[in-house]
Amino acid sequence: MRLVQVLIPRGDRADVLETLDEEGIDYAVWEETGRGDFEALVSFPVPESGVEPVLDNLYAAGIKENSYTIVMPTETVVSERIQSLKDRYQGHRISRDELRARAEDLAPVSSTFFIFLVVSTLIATTGLLLDSAATIIGAMVIAPLMGPAISASVGAVLADSDMTSRGVRLQVTGLLAAVATAALLGWLLKETVFLPPVDIRTIPQVLERTSPNFLSLFLALGSGVAGAVSIIRGAGSSLVGVAIAVALIPPAATAGLGIAWGHPGVILTAGVLVLVNLLAINLSALILLWLAGYRPEKGTHAMKARRAVRIRIATVVIGLVMLSVVLGAVTWASFEVGTVETGANTEVEAMFTNGQFGDLEFVQATVDYDIDDVILGNPADVTVVVTHGPNEQIPPDLAQRIDRRLTKTTSEDIVVHVEFIRGQHSA
Repeated sequence: MRLVQVLIPRGDRADVLETLDEEGIDYAVWEETGRGDFEALVSFPVPESGVEPVLDNLYAAGIKENSYTIVMPTETVVSERIQSLKDRYQGHRISRDELRARAEDLAPVSSTFFIFLVVSTLIATTGLLLDSAATIIGAMVIAPLMGPAISASVGAVLADSDMTSRGVRLQVTGLLAAVATAALLGWLLKETVFLPPVDIRTIPQVLERTSPNFLSLFLALGSGVAGAVSIIRGAGSSLVGVAIAVALIPPAATAGLGIAWGHPGVILTAGVLVLVNLLAINLSALILLWLAGYRPEKGTHAMKARRAVRIRIATVVIGLVMLSVVLGAVTWASFEVGTVETGANTEVEAMFTNGQFGDLEFVQATVDYDIDDVILGNPADVTVVVTHGPNEQIPPDLAQRIDRRLTKTTSEDIVVHVEFIRGQHSA
């Protein structure tokens, strides 16, 4: 429920009260004793879904330009008369004016936005380097990216170009700032006493952001839908903000680390993930807000908004389709890498188990093959570690035989290296 209060300009009292009577709304009126610009204050309860149609009727009576309208949420309304209003105004959608106000509140002033963004990126980058999922999630709690993402979509459906441009600007500059912050921190920590020499491509949390596939798209779409629903229904926006931040800040920080360590593959894959998630979040939020029925209050603006939303959706979809080609390539490459790794270990172990190489014992097989190698057509390097006794006869074509077997079973180019460990076993 909402409690609406309207300061009625002089001369409009009769029109306002007539409108409320036609809507069947109970109200209370107080005489205004202020500076003289208003003659009365009217206060009335109404379900949240009824705020917009009631206010539209009041605005049609001409009160918006010269009055104040205050909409306040209520904790509890005790009345048997309120049920008829709930039956008339069904649903849970907040009004257009509340939506605009909430979107503005979610997008803080620039200084506050960038302070929180930089701090959250520093914590998230530390979590990536420490391979700590808990640290990364903790950093997302203070990441302020939900506001710009939602306000850009709200501005689009309400034909508010200033709100839209500010939301887009904060998203783009914010993510660039996140990349730069992570790159700077990585450069400062690299090869210092605080961080021993490490290949960031082997860190699981980093690896997760450098292997994007189509499942990442569903995460971003879901985050955008949740963000739109949370602001429409006014529930759980802080938790939804965490989901949106998880889709954007960690991959942006990963791209920054790729810059610091000089790995183009990390920069490319993490950068693509950032762009895909950004576009998907904005697309899903925009579509859901439009389907929820939000439009500008004036007809000419509604036509402008419809055209702008169509152009915006088309642009985002084209961008997603183009990036989906990259996602498809990465998905296929990830599948190829997994197939080669699994096949190499299984086949090599089977060759030693069935006695093809006498008493030589298989220890392990290590596959050096990643997404970059698949895309660039580089062969997979397979290193096989074998133990043998002091008098064991070693086949001269051992590596070649393993190479032929793996090439046949995986249908990929394979380079095999065999390392021997001389060992003994007690009787």
